[in-house]
Amino acid sequence: HKFAGRYWCYYCVSEFGMNNSAIGLTSCTSIALGDWRDDGMVISSASGAQSYNALDPDMAVDASGSPWLVFGSYFDGIHVVRLDPSTMKPTGTVFSIATRANGIEGANIVYDNGYYYLFASIDQCCLGVNSTYKIAFGRSNSITGPYVDQGASPMLGGGGTVLDSSGPRWKGPGGESVY
Repeated sequence: HKFAGRYWCYYCVSEFGMNNSAIGLTSCTSIALGDWRDDGMVISSASGAQSYNALDPDMAVDASGSPWLVFGSYFDGIHVVRLDPSTMKPTGTVFSIATRANGIEGANIVYDNGYYYLFASIDQCCLGVNSTYKIAFGRSNSITGPYVDQGASPMLGGGGTVLDSSGPRWKGPGGESVY
């Protein structure tokens, strides 16, 4: 993502099946120049210490131009936290914005016409032809929620309007990014 004259790349590492995870950051002034620098760890989680999973990071920008980090997965759902624009690292409260018993991950948030739209991959990926992965979304007037689907079900309670699901052409769509 380009923000404040730099390109920012959030990445993650994780122990599969555990919430022992970390999100890191690298940035550059020019992708063409490739002058990347290591900006260090952003946020981490450890089994038994945090309920969230520091996984699947994505940067969002709110209506006032402030940066936020959306992240999380199965362990405690999707979260969002404000980023300090001088460091691009979290500052303040981590807000829980979506949960789902059968799984939710890979979220991203876009702002359009007065609403924040939360897109996420729900249910089970990585099962080949038996995958139940889907792309779902909800919207809110605030980047911190509450997000509701088209039927007004809260995404904190497992709601989400399905945008795409398995069909005859492909199985398990997910891992979306919306721009």
